[in-house]
Amino acid sequence: MQKSSTAELRKKEIINLCDGCRLGYACDFEFDICDGKILAIIIGGSGGFFGFCKDDDIVIPWHKVECIGDDTILVRLTPTDLDCCHIPRKKPKKGSIL
Repeated sequence: MQKSSTAELRKKEIINLCDGCRLGYACDFEFDICDGKILAIIIGGSGGFFGFCKDDDIVIPWHKVECIGDDTILVRLTPTDLDCCHIPRKKPKKGSIL
């Protein structure tokens, strides 16, 4: 069994095998704290100016990961899967300071 840290996983580009699309890099992970297992990879939304108007985050369930290589993480997401993976960014409450 080969081991890897989350810091090393963040440096690998995530590519969808279904369409060859480059999805980005992991910015965070979702864990099951009881079992200590990764449940999902989170790709932060891109774009924006100082964090404003960023795209939605993409949350990829761990079971969709096909292979982790030296430079890439290959996932298999159909168009339907990909639509379900987009999580809208929370908008600040009116009158709150960012």
